Amino acid sequence: MLIVAERINSSRKAINEAIKAQDADFIRAEAKAQAEAGADYIDVNAGSFVGQEAEYLCWLVAVAQSATELPLCLDSPDPAAIAAALEVVKGPVMLNSITLEKQRLAGMLPLVKKYRTKIVALCQSEKGMANTVSEKVGIARQMVAVLTKEGVALDDIYIDPLIYPIATDTQSAVAAMGAISEIGQLFPGVHTICGLTNVSFGLPVRKLINRTFLVAAMAHGLDSAIIDPTDRELMASLVAAETILDRDKFCVGYITAYREGKLS
Repeated sequence: MLIVAERINSSRKAINEAIKAQDADFIRAEAKAQAEAGADYIDVNAGSFVGQEAEYLCWLVAVAQSATELPLCLDSPDPAAIAAALEVVKGPVMLNSITLEKQRLAGMLPLVKKYRTKIVALCQSEKGMANTVSEKVGIARQMVAVLTKEGVALDDIYIDPLIYPIATDTQSAVAAMGAISEIGQLFPGVHTICGLTNVSFGLPVRKLINRTFLVAAMAHGLDSAIIDPTDRELMASLVAAETILDRDKFCVGYITAYREGKLS
């Protein structure tokens, strides 16, 4: 399971304040904590700062990379901000994200090609976010066609079916899981990913919903997730799910996690 760590996001009050104050130590601590908790990528987002996003995203890149050697996931819908950050980032990188919207596609696709990045592709078009399984799969089909035509490897494509809060649409999680399953069958080698916390927005005890959905989505083939790896119960559920789903040969990962005290 590939884990993209979500905590360095300007929509979080503490991160927003740290960015404004240029508190590098705070950001470094967040990056280190997520790396130590099992992240594979560190997501960095400065999207709350309209007009200053590129500047602050570049700052986040520099600070995060001074704290960990993990690769970064550059999180912005703005190609200009992504382009600026790509000039300073080191090593392999993931971009979050591209859509079928003409302007965004035209801005992001050349960057994906030039820097040979991994790319999160949202099931979203000019008509908006896809709702049903068929809509999500249809957009995924188009995204894979567009990206592969431009030379992007299947292994570098991460399809996000998009999840609405189940508090407002009780079919949202079911539709996302259905799409994950179909995408996996149609496009072997392409990854599926989701921003996990969207599913629980507006509900009490959100972490319970998050970890329950994660396990269910993994059972449908989800192999990557944008999550908070410092959530110990969530990570324990992930480890257990990988073992149950035969993704953990001889239960080595589960036993190792137990011995390291990560399951309690």
